[in-house]
Amino acid sequence: MIEENLILILVLLPFIAALLAATLPVNAHNAAAWLSGLSLGAGLLILFVLYPRIGEDEVVRSLVRWLPILSLNLNFRMDGFAWLFSALVLAIGVMIVIYARYYLSKSDPVPRFYSFLMAFTGAMLGTLLSGNILMLIVFWELTSIISFLLIGYWHQNQAARDGARMALIVTAGGGVALTVAMVLLGQIVGGYDLDLVLRSGDLIRAHPLYPLVLGLFLLGAFTKSAQFPFHFWLPGAMAAPTPVSAYLHSATMVKMGVFLLIRFEPAIGGTDLWFWVVTGTGMITLTVGAVFALFRHDLKGLLAYSTISHLGLITALAGMGSSGAIIAAIFHICNHAIFKASLFMAAGIIDHETGTRDMRRLSGLWKAMPFTGALAIVASAAMAGVPLLNGFLSKEMFFAEAVGWHNGNVLDNALPWIAVFASVFSVAYSLRFIMQVFFGPEARDLPKAPHEPPAWMRRPVEFLVLLCLAVGIFPALTLEPVLNIAARSVLGPGLDEIHIAIWHGFNTPLIMSLIAMAAGILLYLLCTDKISAGPEGPPLLYKIRAQKIYEWLLLRLSWVWPRALHKFFGTERLQPQLRMMMLLGIGAALLTVWGNAGLSETRYSNDLNPAFAVMWLVGAACGIGAAWQAKYHRFAALVLLGGAGLITCVTFAWFSAPDLAVTQLVVEIVTTVLLLLGLRWLPKRREEIAYDENTSDRLRRSRDLVIAVFGGLGLATLAYMVMTRPLIPKIGDWFLRNAYYEGGGTNTVNVILVDFRAFDTFGEITVLAIVALTVYALLRRFRPGQESISAPEQQLGYAADHLGNYMLIPAVIMRWMFPVTLVIAAYLFFRGHDLPGGGFSAGVTVAIGLLLQYIASNVRWIEARIVILPIRWMGFGLLIAAATGIGAWLFGYPFLTAHARYIEIPLIGKTPFATAMLFDLGVFLTVVGATVLLLIAIAHQSLRAARLRELEEEKALEQAEQQKEPV
Repeated sequence: MIEENLILILVLLPFIAALLAATLPVNAHNAAAWLSGLSLGAGLLILFVLYPRIGEDEVVRSLVRWLPILSLNLNFRMDGFAWLFSALVLAIGVMIVIYARYYLSKSDPVPRFYSFLMAFTGAMLGTLLSGNILMLIVFWELTSIISFLLIGYWHQNQAARDGARMALIVTAGGGVALTVAMVLLGQIVGGYDLDLVLRSGDLIRAHPLYPLVLGLFLLGAFTKSAQFPFHFWLPGAMAAPTPVSAYLHSATMVKMGVFLLIRFEPAIGGTDLWFWVVTGTGMITLTVGAVFALFRHDLKGLLAYSTISHLGLITALAGMGSSGAIIAAIFHICNHAIFKASLFMAAGIIDHETGTRDMRRLSGLWKAMPFTGALAIVASAAMAGVPLLNGFLSKEMFFAEAVGWHNGNVLDNALPWIAVFASVFSVAYSLRFIMQVFFGPEARDLPKAPHEPPAWMRRPVEFLVLLCLAVGIFPALTLEPVLNIAARSVLGPGLDEIHIAIWHGFNTPLIMSLIAMAAGILLYLLCTDKISAGPEGPPLLYKIRAQKIYEWLLLRLSWVWPRALHKFFGTERLQPQLRMMMLLGIGAALLTVWGNAGLSETRYSNDLNPAFAVMWLVGAACGIGAAWQAKYHRFAALVLLGGAGLITCVTFAWFSAPDLAVTQLVVEIVTTVLLLLGLRWLPKRREEIAYDENTSDRLRRSRDLVIAVFGGLGLATLAYMVMTRPLIPKIGDWFLRNAYYEGGGTNTVNVILVDFRAFDTFGEITVLAIVALTVYALLRRFRPGQESISAPEQQLGYAADHLGNYMLIPAVIMRWMFPVTLVIAAYLFFRGHDLPGGGFSAGVTVAIGLLLQYIASNVRWIEARIVILPIRWMGFGLLIAAATGIGAWLFGYPFLTAHARYIEIPLIGKTPFATAMLFDLGVFLTVVGATVLLLIAIAHQSLRAARLRELEEEKALEQAEQQKEPV
């Protein structure tokens, strides 16, 4: 039980740190760094505590039941592979936190940076530890979203915005494909548990959908790990701050794709298709990345393409699929993260202390920055695969797998040659990184005088470089134990123990390494001058770049083709848009019911109540009158529309649906006021246009009449088919039987909303809050005709002070109604679980009361007396609703499980109480906040628009009077 809680804490801790960091003041740099560093250190401590069980090849699990009926649970699992990857993420994260503290400027919003960084770490840990493949997708996409925020941290920089958008489009697009693949995998194996999927390899490979699943799966993995042809987003992301580049592109985000390949290789690998696609793509990426890296002039650009190349190496190993290849892939993931993070930070130090990353301007820095130079040389040597460094060991294992036999096809036979060719360029660009930056004549035109960075800014680089040496010299004492544990967790407990040694004799892999090193040095010596003077890319391939293809597609998908479609179908007029929506709705309904529905053969004879018939005749007359008056008098049409809504409300009450009647009534009131306020936005009708019965107008109205009649008859027919079918046992009967015994309430409708289907309700109030915030943001930015007002007091203040001028009801009566409205709302809320009412109707009732005060009084008067902050009400409402659901976890029940019992209240006695009432309180607060925010925002804007129109009319009258005066 302790281990289960520790895993849950491990995942939640970074998210908690992110929330706390987001609340810190902008200048709280040290506090944000300490908070982030301590949270990551606590995560490492948790991993240390869990290591004894992981070392025994156990899988530590943590299960929090969420939606068991849909097989959706918060299921976390940690095996050796996940432990090693988590340790890598947290350890590199600590180094990045220390480094960023000295790298970022004091003018930067540093707490926001650390908040994003911690949230990204939490998303990474969630992906690594997910035991449910659908939950894995949630965290997977979360990494794409938060990386977008991190890459675009310097949002004032155009390159940062472009790089962040490019990374999000590519990786999130691949995430959509991966989501479909995971859903299909779950359908094939009969569940979404990760262990079940990993055990079902034979079933998956034999399924007819295997090629489709594999293609979608690889699309998601390749986009995340920047494999060819999706590699172009990674260099564009170099506009991010260097701590972001060092973290995301060495140990975390770009490694998620190869993590997924290795994790799922036992389930969907092992086929010729897997070998050809994965290994082939990996070798192409290895070569393309290495070649392009040599020609990059920007330090981070060179490191970005070298990262692409090394990711291709790991992908190729995952495609080979043998036990040695998987072990080599895991080993190189660790080694690459260590030396690449140190190189990125060294590049950041050079940029920070010289003001540039252009290698054509950098030269001779060894004299000014000897310590940084020594660290960069060791890390670059590890990247090139020099002996006695960690990169040499894993590259030797890669060469050994490349020369091994896999299936004897053309690609298999070409692997050694491709590996050596790419390694030649790897040595060359590593040598260029060192020679052009630290040696040669001293640079004279640098933006800053170069010097060593602060000591603690260099400490993370020193630590990582020491790790390169320690792993390279003493592999058996450093990474070998955890590497064996990780490999067994992927390949099975029967895997033989592996031993990593520095010397394996004078064998083929060593010869390949020596050839690559010698040829790489020669290539650098022969081409260095031409490379420095040329473009940032191979001359033959520079103009044919994947990024140009992406930009060409993006331009057409986001601008050219949508504009062409909009020109053909679109219009800025509201009526054609509504007409198109109605036709699409009618078409979708016809497509759904065509051939699947028919009239019931059974006929039911019910006596028609004359009063009900008269009532519906009145409602129909109101509806027809509203449609007719919409052309001539909008206010009259709105009143008639309200009459039709009132008839609907009475109909619900007539057929014993009081909950629906109450909800319909309060919603009808709010909707009417909303439409009233919206009428002020519409252009004023001129008499000669409003009553002009020309031919085109009659045709338009006739067409709309046909659509309306057809849609109304179709809906009536559908309702008749449903209501005349034979009565059979249905789910409503189950709810009626179990509402009291399972939910503790006699109002079945409310019990369904806040208990049985509370998750749906929680989603609905979340959407309501999002909509309210969106409308508020849009209206806050939109100021209709604001340039027509010259003085500030003529803007909102004027409209607010004259709000009561448009009302016929005395303001004092509307003020007296406020406490009455609150009493009615409380009555509806507290009786909702047993009698008609509930949090939604009570919330709308309170909103009506507040709205009446805004209408009756000027805005300044009411806001000075009734202080309500709608956004906070929505926030607290969502928090209370979520906390009610999470509270069930503390007692071992699924999310949003309610508990009902009788409680003893002094002077009252036993009273029924259910935790669902707390959830209903969250609904109440959210509805109040969202409704008030919507109505107040629209009211303010409507009054502003009305005042602006008055000013324009006054101005027009003045101009007319001036024209009449004699000159």
